[in-house]
Amino acid sequence: MANRTRSPGAGNLVVMLLPVITISGVLLGFVLGGSVAVEQAFGVPGLGRALVIALIERDIIVVQNLVLLYAVIFVLVNLLVDLSYAWLDPRIRYA
Repeated sequence: MANRTRSPGAGNLVVMLLPVITISGVLLGFVLGGSVAVEQAFGVPGLGRALVIALIERDIIVVQNLVLLYAVIFVLVNLLVDLSYAWLDPRIRYA
C-alpha cells in the first residue's frame, strides 16, 4: 500500500479554484462598467462620472483616455487571471 502524505482531496482544491478565479476576472469587467452608472446615479466623483461629464461636454480626448484606461485595467486583470492559472495548477503551461 502506498504511503500517502497528503489527503486524497488536497489537489482538488486548487482545481476547484480555477473557475472561481475566472468568474472573478469577468465580474471585475462588470464592476468597471457598473461604476459609470453607480457614480452617475449617486453623484459620487470618480472616473465613471468624469466619463459621463466628458461625453456630455463632447470632450473626445478625455473620453478616449478614460476608455483606454478602463480597457488597460480590464486587460491587465485578465492577464493576471491567466497567469494565476499557471501558478495554481502546474499542469497548465503556456508555450
